[in-house]
Amino acid sequence: MPVEFLGIAATHDGSETTARSGGAFDKEYTLRLARAHEDHGWDRVLFAYGSGSPDPAPAAAYIASRLDRLQILLAHRPNVSYPTFAAKTFATLDQISEGRLTVHFITGGNDHEQGREGDTLTKDQRYARTREYIQIVRKIWTTHEPFDHEGEHYRFRDFVSDVFPAQQPRPDISFGGSSPAAYAAGGAEADIYCLWGEPLEKTAEQIEAVKAAAKASGRTDVPRIQVAFRPIIAPTEELAWEKARRTVGAIEARKASGEPVTRRHTGQAHPQNSGSQRLIAIAEAGERYDRALWTPTAAATGGAGNSNALVGTPETVARALLDYYDLGVDILSARGYDLLGDAIDFGRHVIPIVREEVAKRDAERAARGTRTLAAVRR
Repeated sequence: MPVEFLGIAATHDGSETTARSGGAFDKEYTLRLARAHEDHGWDRVLFAYGSGSPDPAPAAAYIASRLDRLQILLAHRPNVSYPTFAAKTFATLDQISEGRLTVHFITGGNDHEQGREGDTLTKDQRYARTREYIQIVRKIWTTHEPFDHEGEHYRFRDFVSDVFPAQQPRPDISFGGSSPAAYAAGGAEADIYCLWGEPLEKTAEQIEAVKAAAKASGRTDVPRIQVAFRPIIAPTEELAWEKARRTVGAIEARKASGEPVTRRHTGQAHPQNSGSQRLIAIAEAGERYDRALWTPTAAATGGAGNSNALVGTPETVARALLDYYDLGVDILSARGYDLLGDAIDFGRHVIPIVREEVAKRDAERAARGTRTLAAVRR
């Protein structure tokens, strides 16, 4: 199966290691970073969502109107708009991008962050709302006759949209999480299920949980799997590990100075979401796993989001990514700490190795299938 690469569509040049140099929305930098991804072999970029961050939808429209190939993954929280409005926004953006949109629905794992925009539901209630929201959006995208909806969280009458996605029948739906409630919701509703990078054994367990949830919901297919990492690469292993240690040192120095390293989990000493709790537990159990997975970056940020690193030469990191591909992961998400420079380096030095090896695997698999079919016919 083909492999895809997801990068980040940041709206400024700041990261956990470096304070941003300008405002929260730097239009020129946003375009420059997105263009670097398009020019260096990436398939799509994520426009993330934060309660106080620039609105990702118009930022994504800005990029989509200026680039020709790069696909868009738009993060969206159901608490910020009614599903009828959101469905039209997504359809319009899919038209602007000429069918390059995927929507990533975020249930929200932190009560404090959700409350910043007036969301007072419990986590279980949020999951139920997200499922209802996705079902409504999907129906609006594919229904050309007015319909009513009477649900637990949303009620409306006689709605029909006049704008539909360019993609037919609809854009893909992406979802993530590491709790049983997340597996149940995403296994039932998602086309793509997103995980943060964990050791191979634990990732395999999560993939099986997603598959089981999809089957339990009555689906005959399963979501595609995406896994996210923070690559730290250099020409030699020694230089890569020196760079990794400098990276954690920079994060710790910013924390010591009182600078905000990440906006996640603000207001709480410990993360509420299962994904971050898992990353912290993995880091406490050990620093290095498998071929190249390194956990101190996650520990330094309190398990904030995609934070486990893959460290090594481009060849080592590519082999590590192929280990996940062999588990059944076909969307690989990567984001460095120097957003622009790392996107270019990863695109130049890692992506071609992975694509070449995946092509070899696919060719070998096809050849085995051909031989097996020939043997059966004999």
